[in-house]
Amino acid sequence: MKKELIQSIKEKELQLKKLKEHIDKSSVCSELYNKVVLEKAILKKELENLGRNSVLDAVKNLLPRKKTLICDYFKK
Repeated sequence: MKKELIQSIKEKELQLKKLKEHIDKSSVCSELYNKVVLEKAILKKELENLGRNSVLDAVKNLLPRKKTLICDYFKK
């Protein structure tokens, strides 16, 4: 999965390099360039999420957090 994501990101970078030359020539190329930039960002985020420890994140979400109340700011 990780190798596939890295390969897809490299492919998007190649597409961006090719589209960048034609970005000013047509609005279609400009829109396609923007779309590929978004797709690359999504792939990078997915790759980043793969590196996270999902068990640790699940535990953090289950633990109650102490909420700061307005009255806490006025205590001495």
